[in-house]
Amino acid sequence: VKKLRVVLFALCSSTEQAARHFRNPPRRIRRWLRRFQAFHDDHPELSEGKYLSLEAEEKLAEWVLTQREQQLPVNEETLFQKATKIGRSLEGGFKISYEWAVRFMLRHHLSTHTRRGVANPLPKEIQGNAGAFIEFVQRQIHRQRLPLAMIGAVDEISLFLDVEVLGSDERKEHALQTVGNGEPWCELVLTVLADGSVLPALVISRGHLPSPATVPDSILLESKENGCDDDEIMELWAARVWRKHTECRGGSSKGMLVLDCHRTHLSEEVLAVLSAAGTLPAVIPAGCSSKIQPLDVCIKRSLKNFLQKKWKERAKDLADSDSSALLQLLLGWLGEALEILGNCPEFIRKSFLLASVLPAPCGDSASPRSNGDEQEELIAAMEERLEIARSRESSPELPENDAAEADPEILHRLFEGESEAESFYGFEEADLELMEI
Repeated sequence: VKKLRVVLFALCSSTEQAARHFRNPPRRIRRWLRRFQAFHDDHPELSEGKYLSLEAEEKLAEWVLTQREQQLPVNEETLFQKATKIGRSLEGGFKISYEWAVRFMLRHHLSTHTRRGVANPLPKEIQGNAGAFIEFVQRQIHRQRLPLAMIGAVDEISLFLDVEVLGSDERKEHALQTVGNGEPWCELVLTVLADGSVLPALVISRGHLPSPATVPDSILLESKENGCDDDEIMELWAARVWRKHTECRGGSSKGMLVLDCHRTHLSEEVLAVLSAAGTLPAVIPAGCSSKIQPLDVCIKRSLKNFLQKKWKERAKDLADSDSSALLQLLLGWLGEALEILGNCPEFIRKSFLLASVLPAPCGDSASPRSNGDEQEELIAAMEERLEIARSRESSPELPENDAAEADPEILHRLFEGESEAESFYGFEEADLELMEI
């Protein structure tokens, strides 16, 4: 049960967070993830219909995907609460366990580690919605002859700053997070175009702050003492970013904007700006962003990792910094990342293709496996440009030649926790711990 709980934590959050929370070496957790994945792949029949019906599980999977789209936590507590609520309607009740939870996360490809989101199937109902969306978008692009410079994608990244953690002695590097409850410290609104361009990022910070000494040209800064509500954020973005972009193009071209279905994206004020600019809002169905939001294919993930890497490098020196100094650092890091991204237009164009917003050049769609391979390569290339540490977390998804680990006896030992001296390619756990140190 202890190992299953660690693995579930890693699937919901990250190997790094699981290692910190449970005081376990990341290498060991990654090894457990690989073994669970291997056994699941080789024995799918053990997962079918054991706890929830497929229909109920798909509802739960939709909930997980939607939570993550809104940057809300998915963890042991929230997952079990939602599963229990769905399971109450089932005859005979619902038997919840860590084994079920781990299998559920793997079965529906819900690990945060995956770098192949465009290849993973969605729950049946929202998969149909995703297909209808793609068909609609590609048809409109073709019929309206939309120029690539007028096909955009927009989304937000929320940054949460824990002041208590920042002031602690040991955990400063974990004070900045991209998932959380409550009011974020900063909101970043990112916009990219299908021609490979990056529009200025809108940064909205909480608190009445003096203007930073230098704000990169790629950033528009708004600071308000009480912050902005979600409606105000998108209204500011529509007025300061999208309207200006369309005006620079003479206002004669029709356009399309890909955005998720969060209610604030469709406020009257935002729709009025889009309408005046001749821009059609292409609203991604709930739960589908991992496959069809170009920003989710590579850019948001890489940018989050980059900002957190920069934070960890400086965290020990930041405890006594005021909000203005912290904001200045963030703007510098973001400007650096946006400059690198702006020099990689091919990565942005590829993201639109892999998200199926743009049709494949040859007219024939690639296979999900091929798209997944290309997404992995794209993320690796972007991280290399951003110089994100090579020690990044490995995906628990196994290459085919690792399937030899999927032995039922291994799973039994891992699930039941009967042996702490498990072997790994002939090594004893004591030897592995030395390597992990």
